[in-house]
Amino acid sequence: MSIFILVISLILDSFVTSIAYGSDNIKIPNSSIILINFISALMLTLAILFGISLMNFIPEGLPNKISFVIFFSLGLYKLFEVLIKKYFKKFSLHKKPLTFKAFDMNFALNVYIDEKSADFDKSKAISLKESVYLSLALSLDSLAVGIGISFMQINYVLLIVLCFILGVLSFKFGILLGKKLVSKREINLSWLSGLILLLISFTKL
Repeated sequence: MSIFILVISLILDSFVTSIAYGSDNIKIPNSSIILINFISALMLTLAILFGISLMNFIPEGLPNKISFVIFFSLGLYKLFEVLIKKYFKKFSLHKKPLTFKAFDMNFALNVYIDEKSADFDKSKAISLKESVYLSLALSLDSLAVGIGISFMQINYVLLIVLCFILGVLSFKFGILLGKKLVSKREINLSWLSGLILLLISFTKL
């Protein structure tokens, strides 16, 4: 299984999010971009280590089945993610304004539903504090995928390094691309990530 295919599936959401920020002229400093991708890489690393630690307790032959379930479930979810987020967004619109505080799970959930809401103070710039919440929202896939790939025979270090480097580059390119786009129509590529993950899942059968 090509590491690059896995990397693409992991950074697609960040790429699309950066396009949205660029089209809205929301600035993301290099420090915030690096922090976002560092946290994503860290979450991926922790998930892989957790999966590896489970290997001693899992019967032979079961890891492939677990990988299939993880990749298939996540791939299926990604196919319909845009509809699921729209459903939750309807409910979030009826809630009172969110407050910004440390470890605010309500705010973190709101950022997951709508990544652009990470610009809480409407400053048209993502601060380091705001980038933490954005990175957590973008790292949810990494947790599941990290556990799934921990049962695969690949170069984990190379995967993590590529996710960080290509994640930073795709974020910067996405912002530039977003600024060039005339249309403000929302772009969604989660279905593509879903197809990739489903393809990976069937290789584990």
